[in-house]
Amino acid sequence: MKMNLPNKLSIFRIILVPFFMFFIACPVLGEGISRIVAAAIFVIASLTDMIDGMIARKYNLITNFGKFIDPLADKFLVFGALITMLARYTYLKGFVIVATVVFFRELAVTSMRLLVVKGSGKVIAASWLGKVKTVSQIVCIVTLLTEPVIFGKIPFFEAYHPLSYITMTVMTVMTLWSGIDYLSAYLPGIDSND
Repeated sequence: MKMNLPNKLSIFRIILVPFFMFFIACPVLGEGISRIVAAAIFVIASLTDMIDGMIARKYNLITNFGKFIDPLADKFLVFGALITMLARYTYLKGFVIVATVVFFRELAVTSMRLLVVKGSGKVIAASWLGKVKTVSQIVCIVTLLTEPVIFGKIPFFEAYHPLSYITMTVMTVMTLWSGIDYLSAYLPGIDSND
């Protein structure tokens, strides 16, 4: 199968995942610089999500493979970041709960997508709410990586990590909201006899 440019960008996004995970897990450049490098790679990978969608829509390159691989690449991106951050950064209270909510939502929606494809052959594309959820996850992860570097010398930020907690809250709300939206829209159409 010959892949178009948007699908190649989705694959490129998946390829970048181990690189930012490495800089989170192994701060070979020092903690601060490694966090910035990890955040930069994560942002570049995240931008490919926006770019591949724009190209696909503009040049009518939307394919069923693209509808499937694009959200899957997003999940690899977010899961990779959350798993390595959970292992490395233990200072944020409640991050385990937030990450668990994200994991379960993503697995539930992905499972439902697969059931819908199996039952009807229809591939569920990302909704606007799903896209807002993805942006909230990207902003949260970048904030968690960079807040200690940018504001680490300020006692209030060092003690309370306010930006991290605000973005974690927004990400959790959007993750739950978009998950409920997908499930309520598509769960009734799944054949329970399959």
